[in-house]
Amino acid sequence: MTIAKKIDEFQRRSSWIRKMFEAGAQLKAEHGAENVFDFSLGNPNLTPPEKFEETLSDIIKNRASHAYMPNVGYPDVREAVAQFVSAEQEMALSGNDIIMTCGAAGALNVMLKALLDPGDEVMTPTPFFVEYGYYADNHGGVLKTVPTNADFTLDLNAIEEAVNEKTKVLLINSPNNPTGQVYSEESLNALGAMLEKKGKELNRTIYLISDEPYRKIVYDDTHVPSIFTCYKESMVATSYSKDLSVPGERIGFIAVNPNATYKSDLINGMALANRILGFVNAPALMQRAVGALQGTTVDISEYAGKRELLCDGLSACGYEFVKPAGAFYLFAKAPIADDVEFVNALQDELILAVPGSGFGGPGHFRIAFCVDDETIKNAMPGFEKAMERFK
Repeated sequence: MTIAKKIDEFQRRSSWIRKMFEAGAQLKAEHGAENVFDFSLGNPNLTPPEKFEETLSDIIKNRASHAYMPNVGYPDVREAVAQFVSAEQEMALSGNDIIMTCGAAGALNVMLKALLDPGDEVMTPTPFFVEYGYYADNHGGVLKTVPTNADFTLDLNAIEEAVNEKTKVLLINSPNNPTGQVYSEESLNALGAMLEKKGKELNRTIYLISDEPYRKIVYDDTHVPSIFTCYKESMVATSYSKDLSVPGERIGFIAVNPNATYKSDLINGMALANRILGFVNAPALMQRAVGALQGTTVDISEYAGKRELLCDGLSACGYEFVKPAGAFYLFAKAPIADDVEFVNALQDELILAVPGSGFGGPGHFRIAFCVDDETIKNAMPGFEKAMERFK
């Protein structure tokens, strides 16, 4: 054995998303890419806003420095981010409350590195983004999942029952991948009150981390509430991958609640974690770009249109689902209990989706609708045939 036993094990039970991506590559080679309907990967298909390219061009023309910087990022960029986040989170932040990171994944790893002692538990509602388990394990933690309600909203009773003396972090993702659910302000306020109560009972600070890369991708005037106003021991991890359509650039940030009890320790600890994990700092060029692009996004109405195409088409075929309030995923109920078998049936129709089991949501499957409209339209006969097979 040349690699670590743990990594070997992880490879053997690796992400369903990647498995489907690899299956898709084989199907495309056999049948032609234009004949395969790939809904497996949440890779934004919209081009970045024109302002993104213009901003990059200006930065390069002005010969911006590419030298080392503070591990937490450029002060002027952090201040620009803080001003925008202050409006989103309905609370005044300064640049000192922001750490620029290598995307949301980098942000989450920095947070967990700074927070977790061996054996600490990171709790997350299901369905959940599968790599959370790896992130917790990276830093000696253990991922503990709790169920949600039938419509994927927070089950506060289940969360309260699961909190114990090992709970260090509650990690939520809203808008959610894979369900598209957005947690309500009422539920978040109740969650904050419960975490405060449990923290006092256990004499332990329990941190609430909100993973928010889809915050700006919402529909029907949905409001994504602030977690800072519901609970002071809270932090946000996010990226610009989805709303600017630049996932390959790996740029994001951490925002710490300015009222957090140990804010200084958190910032200093995460600054060190950013360095010793090997990130050192977020990329200089992308920091300067996003600093100048606060509030700029792709045209969200295009994703809204894709959502309507997909929901209308699947509904006509007889599928059951909770219409997503945000993100660009739909988590539909499979017509049989075995979601893996049904996803294989979809593959027979050259449709690639991901089994819900991979997200801790068996009996469902995920469709990433960040694809061309024609892909959605042309896939509908295959969705209908797959449904007919199990009636």
